[in-house]
Amino acid sequence: MTINFDQIIDREQSSSLKYDGRKGYFGKEDVIPLWVADMDFAAPEEVTKALVERAQHPIYGYTLYPDSLFAAMQDWFKRRHNWQIERKSIVMCPGVVPSLYAVIKALTEPGDKVVIQPPVYHPFFSTVDKSDRELVLNPLQLNDGAYQMDLAHFEQCAAAGAKLLLLCSPHNPVGRVWSRDELTDLLAIAAKYNVTIVSDEIHADLIFPNQKHTPLDSIASDVAIVTTISASKSFNIPGMGLSAMVVSDAKQRKAIKSIFENWHIHAANPFSITAFEAAYQHGDNWLEQLMVYLEQTYQQVVALFEQQLPKIKVLPCQGTYLLWLDCKAMNMSDEQLRHFFIDDAKVGMNQGVSFGDVGSGYMRMNIAAPRPVVIEACHRIITAYQQR
Repeated sequence: MTINFDQIIDREQSSSLKYDGRKGYFGKEDVIPLWVADMDFAAPEEVTKALVERAQHPIYGYTLYPDSLFAAMQDWFKRRHNWQIERKSIVMCPGVVPSLYAVIKALTEPGDKVVIQPPVYHPFFSTVDKSDRELVLNPLQLNDGAYQMDLAHFEQCAAAGAKLLLLCSPHNPVGRVWSRDELTDLLAIAAKYNVTIVSDEIHADLIFPNQKHTPLDSIASDVAIVTTISASKSFNIPGMGLSAMVVSDAKQRKAIKSIFENWHIHAANPFSITAFEAAYQHGDNWLEQLMVYLEQTYQQVVALFEQQLPKIKVLPCQGTYLLWLDCKAMNMSDEQLRHFFIDDAKVGMNQGVSFGDVGSGYMRMNIAAPRPVVIEACHRIITAYQQR
């Protein structure tokens, strides 16, 4: 079945953060919202059907995680990523960000050094700071227009006593899909200095054709690895509030589970379970068509800016639906960029500086919307700049 990703679905008045939260975030409601990392596409039909069937059972009580959910997850990652996950290694969680907090609390002590690699998803900063740990920055390097990990600097951080690395793989916001060789080199350093790696792989399925995601835990190593996974980004169901961690080390797994138990966060949601299981069981066709569609949108955005506004450079993107726009040639401060995009172009995006100081001069564009909407946003930006 061919999916119509060009279909425009009205999300206003649906308590959508992306739409109904525009005025609070941007100060106005007439911006095209290309910010929050969810999609403006209908979830797979099989997910909606499963939810309707579950809703027809009129009791929505306390719910267990069924064996079929674990089996669907295991089959998905084996089939799609050649990653064999043991059932005992899976810890169900109420979302990736709470998971990061739990891992930091469980596996480190106050004052311990935790490394992140900016520009990176902004909760990486807050989870460390608010947990009373020392934030250590290992910025990505931009070489010949592509981002790379600074492994030499990471080794310096590890040698200085870092206990934990928060890895974003694939990377939000720069769109890198780390190669197996890069990850292998990273693991060698972590093993040498006994650094635990928390690999946020929530975008693992959102890989452009001809690219390949390598789950960090699938590479044999002596490193303790905690992997966060979820169907939420892959199938546009983040509002369900469910994710999982794969924790191979039994001692670490027990420590993380105890944190959730202490927080009294352990009950399952009957609808999130239903949605996730259906997505992992039936979502292949939808996802494959989605990634072809997104890559085509990405290529059109690149071409538009190259031809009509070359002062905005779209960095190469290998995965996710998030584009990293280099706007430094526009010669604007971050505040001026914010004013230009919101007030002049009327396009709502995330400022690059929110992903760390190294993101100054950049913007993050979410292209997971019907292509005519994304192209209209690009034209608004181009026209606004030409009329300055």
